Amino acid sequence: MKVAIARSFAVVKLRNRLAITLIKNYRPRVGALSTSPRKHAVAAASLPRRKPPPAPAETIEDGLFVNSVEKAFRVLDVFGNGQRSLGLSEIAAASGLDRSAAQRFTHTLERLGYLRKDPRTRHYELTVRTLDLGHRYIRSSAIVERAAPYLLDLSRATEEAVSLTMLDETEVVYLSRLLSRYMLNTNVQVGSRLPAYCTAPGLAMLSRLPRAEAKRILDRSDRRAYTPHTTTAMPALVAKLDVAARQGFVLTVQEIYPGDVSIAAAVLGAEGEPCAAVNVAVSLSRCQPEAAVERYSALVVTAAAAMSQSLPREQRR
Repeated sequence: MKVAIARSFAVVKLRNRLAITLIKNYRPRVGALSTSPRKHAVAAASLPRRKPPPAPAETIEDGLFVNSVEKAFRVLDVFGNGQRSLGLSEIAAASGLDRSAAQRFTHTLERLGYLRKDPRTRHYELTVRTLDLGHRYIRSSAIVERAAPYLLDLSRATEEAVSLTMLDETEVVYLSRLLSRYMLNTNVQVGSRLPAYCTAPGLAMLSRLPRAEAKRILDRSDRRAYTPHTTTAMPALVAKLDVAARQGFVLTVQEIYPGDVSIAAAVLGAEGEPCAAVNVAVSLSRCQPEAAVERYSALVVTAAAAMSQSLPREQRR
């Protein structure tokens, strides 16, 4: 009885704190931290490497489309997921450019400060200057700015790992991460991408889309099984979206990482469209799924609703 009262009090307390925060327009200086159990690092290494996006077919007839810009970004996009340094031939093969074009683009990017060439190995690697675009996005994003105080309140209330993500085609991108004292840093960081179909925030956002659009995203997804518990069949995934739409949150258990329990709810824009998701992640060894729902679902839903209300109509995008 005491436990139930304490949990109810925690929900009420969080709601009050969120309301006060919204009224005062609070802006804490919150650093984005990477959190996840150490064992997740091994599982993350098996995630598929993101391929450079091809130029859209419609750009072939687009007189304003600058192919050289697309190719430059294609070169930058081949780095990552453990590819710290690459030779010219590897860059050419991975980007789909011939060696001559790859040489011109890598030279230009090196001169601009986005690539560094090792004089001994003649391999290229990204420089810290490539962080500039991501940093500018984080600093200018209304969603990241307005969500920060609510993420902090949710982190304090749950003492678990808290994240803010956004849907980008078939993936979710991490925009903010708050550290749990129970977890260790690994390679799931701000900017990391995970498949939407097997993550709680991804399913939460998909559940708020028109069903036909959500199905198209699922159809385009590489629905592979990351663990024995990963749901990959379309009927089962659609059923999950239906449940999530009814209850307002998503629970996933060991879908993407062994031992991971995650609860997420969508942050909605002015027209009810999903513009982000907030989630709490806990370890299965410390918290069973039923207990996680009882402890955290109301808190996550309340935080997501408060974030939705905090976004000005013209900035809910």
